Amino acid sequence: MSKAGALDLASGLGGKIDKSDVLSSVEKYEKYHVYYGGAEEERKANYSDMVNKYYDLVTSFYEFGWGESFHFAPRFKEESLRESIKRHEHFLALQLSLKPGQKVLDVGCGIGGPLREIARFSSTSVTGLNNNEYQISRGKELNRIAGVDRTCDFMKADFMKMPFPDNSFDAVYAIEATCHAPDAYGCYSEIYRVLKPGQCFAAYEWCMTDAFNPHNQEHQKIKAEIEIGDGLPDIRSTEQCIDALKKAGFEVIWSKDLAAGSPVPWYLPLDTTHFSLNSFRLTAVGRFFTRNMVKALEYLGLAPKGSQRVQDFLEKAAQGLVEGGRKEIFTPLFFFSARKPHSESQ
Repeated sequence: MSKAGALDLASGLGGKIDKSDVLSSVEKYEKYHVYYGGAEEERKANYSDMVNKYYDLVTSFYEFGWGESFHFAPRFKEESLRESIKRHEHFLALQLSLKPGQKVLDVGCGIGGPLREIARFSSTSVTGLNNNEYQISRGKELNRIAGVDRTCDFMKADFMKMPFPDNSFDAVYAIEATCHAPDAYGCYSEIYRVLKPGQCFAAYEWCMTDAFNPHNQEHQKIKAEIEIGDGLPDIRSTEQCIDALKKAGFEVIWSKDLAAGSPVPWYLPLDTTHFSLNSFRLTAVGRFFTRNMVKALEYLGLAPKGSQRVQDFLEKAAQGLVEGGRKEIFTPLFFFSARKPHSESQ
């Protein structure tokens, strides 16, 4: 875990947002969401600003709680959360059949935890695409510390308009990131364009499952809590993701919800009934301590005004994620592997 202390959390809160503007940024972010009366069309139209504000506000919390890899993983009994996350990243690298020296693109790379792990595991050069300046600055610092700064780097850009030539990469992956795209087809089309013919794109997507009932008010509330707490314009169904891949030109090799049949529920670290020393900061007790610590830091002026509000909507997200997982209406682990044909006629 790279940033362990309370003062590190406080100093990072708000990211690149001026500390005096954090509260107003929280208020603007909240207005985008249905939970506070916002419309889906507005979220999609303003997704870049919305997602940037979200990650400026929450990255320090994420790093404090999760370490460098901000994602879930299917988990075996007696396996730690960190072990499962590493295995999940290695699985993705193996599905892409990565070879030493290849050029790989990580779409929506966060601060680069998976990027560094996959680069070291596969001896590849990985470029992380991210539109958030604060996360990129953290990622570059962590790349330097890990000693991968010569083979791995970041590009600040919108994944709906990538600044790369056609056929640039030997492989592309995304880990719980393209769910932020306002349009899956548009995002997958850009990935298709920059991927070399005959090569693969693999991803873990956040999706509503077939068990989700859009007419069920409880289901709608859970979905809205996840959207506001995780910076999402909308959560697509697994079927919508597959349809978008095919429309973009990909040949879908295989897909599966890896949450189904996992020996340990993916949402366990956030479950209020669960306690673990290994992932203490994610547990109910750990979140209680974090909430009160942030309140104290804000009161003392060490954390900017609005920090507690960020913690509040992250708590809503945790509640929504756990309930969505329990009811099996939501999964963060919908995996797919897809190939760009060798020629457009294939």
